[in-house]
Amino acid sequence: MATLNYASKYSAKIDERFTKSSITAPAINNDYDFTGVKTVRVYSIPIVAMGDYNRSGANRYGTPDELGDSVQEMTLSKDRAFTFTIDRGNHDDQMMVKNAGVALRRQVDEVVIPEIDKYRLKIIAGGAKNSATAALTKADAYAAFLDGMEALTDELAPASGRICYASTNYYKLLKQDDNFIKASELGQQVKFTGQLGSVDGVPIIVVPKSWMPENTAFVITNPIACCAPVKLSEYKIHENPPGISGWLVEGRVYYDAFILNNKKGAIYTHLTAAVSD
Repeated sequence: MATLNYASKYSAKIDERFTKSSITAPAINNDYDFTGVKTVRVYSIPIVAMGDYNRSGANRYGTPDELGDSVQEMTLSKDRAFTFTIDRGNHDDQMMVKNAGVALRRQVDEVVIPEIDKYRLKIIAGGAKNSATAALTKADAYAAFLDGMEALTDELAPASGRICYASTNYYKLLKQDDNFIKASELGQQVKFTGQLGSVDGVPIIVVPKSWMPENTAFVITNPIACCAPVKLSEYKIHENPPGISGWLVEGRVYYDAFILNNKKGAIYTHLTAAVSD
C-alpha cells in the first residue's frame, strides 16, 4: 500500500522530478497505416543481376526468371496500461496537492514517454545491419563516428536525415577528442562555445544513461528505417466512479517499433562491449 503523507503545515507546492520530452520522434516514420488492424505486411521486391547481351540465339538478354517477392509482417505487441486512484478524503486532508489532471500529466512525462523512447532505441540499435564493438577513449571517439558514417555510405544509405543518439559517456569523450576539435568544422566552435549540436552535419541527441540500450556508445540512424506506430493512446479521469469517492485515473498505450528489412543498412551501432542475453 502506498505511503500517504497527511498535511498539517506542508507546502502546497510539489517537489517535481525532472522530465524529458520524447527524444525518439525524429528517428521514426509513420509511413504505414495500422488503423483497423494490428498487423501490416510489407512487400519487398528483389532485383536481378546484369549479364552480357548475346547477339544470337533466342534468349539474347539472358534466361528470364520470374521476379519473386518477400513479405515482412509487423504485428503490434506492446499493449500497456496504468491506473491509480486519488481518494477525496486524502485529497482534502493533504491540502489538495494531488490534482488528477496534473498527476496524469506527470505519469505520461515520467513513465509513458520514457518507456516508449527506451523501447524504440533498443529496437533501432538492435536492428543495425552494421556495427562495431570496441571500448572507446577520447583519442578515438571521433574516428569511431567516422567509421559509422563510412559504413552507412557504403550501404548507399541517404546522407540526409541521419541522426546520432549518443550516450552521455560517448558525448563526453567526443568533446575531448583532439581529432574532432581539429578536423570538424563544428569542433572549432566547440573549442570556444562548449556546445555540441551536430557532428559533420548529423544532429547529436544525447541520451540519458538509463535510456540507452546496454553497452551502446552511439547509434546513427535515419527515420526511413524505423516504423513506430502508437495505435492507441488513451487517458481517462473518472470522478466519483462506482465504489470510489474521488478520482480514478486510467491510461492505455498500444505501440511498437519495427525496422524495415531493406532499410537496416541505414542504421549503425557502436557497442562498447558484448551485449549480454
